[in-house]
Amino acid sequence: MKHIEIKAPAKINIGLFIVSKRPDGYHNLKTLFYPIIDLYDKLTFEPSNNFEFICDSEDIPTDEENIVVKAKILLEKTFGKRINVKITLEKNIPSQAGLGGGSSDAAATLISLNEMFKLNLKHDQLIELALQLGSDVPFFIRAKPAIGTSRGEILNEIPLEINEPILIINPGIKISTKEAFENIKPKENTFDYRTAIKETGLNYNMMDEFVKNDFENYAFDKYPELEKIKYTLKESRCLFTMMSGSGSTMFGMFKDENSAKEAVGKFPKDYYCWISIPGY
Repeated sequence: MKHIEIKAPAKINIGLFIVSKRPDGYHNLKTLFYPIIDLYDKLTFEPSNNFEFICDSEDIPTDEENIVVKAKILLEKTFGKRINVKITLEKNIPSQAGLGGGSSDAAATLISLNEMFKLNLKHDQLIELALQLGSDVPFFIRAKPAIGTSRGEILNEIPLEINEPILIINPGIKISTKEAFENIKPKENTFDYRTAIKETGLNYNMMDEFVKNDFENYAFDKYPELEKIKYTLKESRCLFTMMSGSGSTMFGMFKDENSAKEAVGKFPKDYYCWISIPGY
């Protein structure tokens, strides 16, 4: 068995429509997943005689509550054998922020343990296991721009490359995804993302008119600070701004890196700010 290092990227949801409540208790949705590949957690997998999981963040549990550990346990149950490995997680993506950090870590674990232990799981099998861990996890098996439907696991990859810097702002507010879904009212939506995708990227005027994040009303009512962030991004002349996932991260696309850097200066210094540069 070989030593494996893997980068687990963040993502943003460019719009998130909650379409209907499902009989299984989950929700059908429609979203545009976009990977932020220059913002990532780093996981290291090393051969070991027992299982060990280490994280450099004190805020992250290292027991069976952690989705990385859950992914390892799921593989053990699937194959009926114990998996002994030392996993080290270097945490860079803010947690409970709508950026998919935990989901990406889980997908990276499935991919790496599949390779390390020669489990021979195919792509479709990895997707099936990923969905058992969380609705966002299947996206990270490939982490390519995709329109997500159903719970988010039906992924139609699209040829999209955003050529503008993306400013990511997180004020440190933790939003429970479960609580957010409990406060959402599903509604049908017919918008087709493909109509707003052009050869040079996204039609931001069309996106601004038709694309919504259905969680924003709930999040802004409970945390007015988030709405203020969005207002500040708009005042900074960003091309498009929205909340990612169920929050609390806000993002904005800017015409150039200098404009994004100027916007950063308008936020408190204790905010998490990241500028994703195109072509990374």
